[in-house]
Amino acid sequence: MLLMKPSVCIFLFTCILRPSYTWSVNNFLMTGPKAYLIYSSSVAAGAQSGIEECKYQFAWDRWNCPERALQLSSHGGLRSANRETAFVHAISSAGVMYTLTRNCSLGDFDNCGCDDSRNGQLGGQGWLWGGCSDNVGFGEAISKQFVDALETGQDARAAMNLHNNEAGRKAVKGTMKRTCKCHGVSGSCTTQTCWLQLPEFREVGAHLKEKYHAALKVDLLQGAGNSAAGRGAIADTFRSISTRELVHLEDSPDYCLENKTLGLLGTEGRECLRRGRALGRWERRSCRRLCGDCGLAVEERRAETVSSCNCKFHWCCAVRCEQCRRRVTKYFCSRAERPRGGAAHKPGRKP
Repeated sequence: MLLMKPSVCIFLFTCILRPSYTWSVNNFLMTGPKAYLIYSSSVAAGAQSGIEECKYQFAWDRWNCPERALQLSSHGGLRSANRETAFVHAISSAGVMYTLTRNCSLGDFDNCGCDDSRNGQLGGQGWLWGGCSDNVGFGEAISKQFVDALETGQDARAAMNLHNNEAGRKAVKGTMKRTCKCHGVSGSCTTQTCWLQLPEFREVGAHLKEKYHAALKVDLLQGAGNSAAGRGAIADTFRSISTRELVHLEDSPDYCLENKTLGLLGTEGRECLRRGRALGRWERRSCRRLCGDCGLAVEERRAETVSSCNCKFHWCCAVRCEQCRRRVTKYFCSRAERPRGGAAHKPGRKP
């Protein structure tokens, strides 16, 4: 199905159209041809799922995907171009593609269903393509038309954003799972029929978090993009980098420190984690990362929580629970008096 380029922007949260307009990651809802109205709710839901995943992946990082980050602009009207911006573009693009693909397979769209284009073909030794593969090609095509249409410039920032949009879509395709079913006499597995399924979106987020840590910084000459030759140089530079990798143009600011100009709150007052059987290595080190390495002390606070417990089913038909109180310990980053001769936090640490 051939779709025309969307022409009108509808705001899910905030979108200001001007020569260098403010871009919001939630602003994916486009209209124009009737076809776009069919996909708009899926696009909106996909963009939101990307943001929620961003908040999950960075919950215990100095930069924790704050609301201000979703408005990708700086005080000068230019969008930031650091590795955090790269991740936001990638995870949002991935969320849109993922949701469109899933809803296609669920039958939400009349013009789309399972991808059976390879059914019957030999996939490998002992197995054939079959079943109902998630139609990732459809999700990729539609999401690209929605998301990439937001980038109307031809400068390095636009090229960076388009590159990271593509990296997000590649992450969805690269994490798909092959599922197989055995065929044979008396339960034997003489041959297998296999198809591709979307993973949990959390796997896509984790994959892109790894790409975030390995993001490549692209150095371009000052003013590149102001001429045809400059735009050509930008295009050549980005073409030489794999679209599976995240890229950025600027270094990240120091997220330890509050910076009202950039809308950064710093890590003072942030909660961190110290104990818990289910904590991963990254979470267990959050107090050192958020507090200690930022020149802050860890403050221990005791609190009381109330939750339902000892629930019992009573015939018929109610569940009655007791209210249990429990004392818990939480940890927060707080400013402490610097000891004499103590070293202060130096800006520029890795976020």
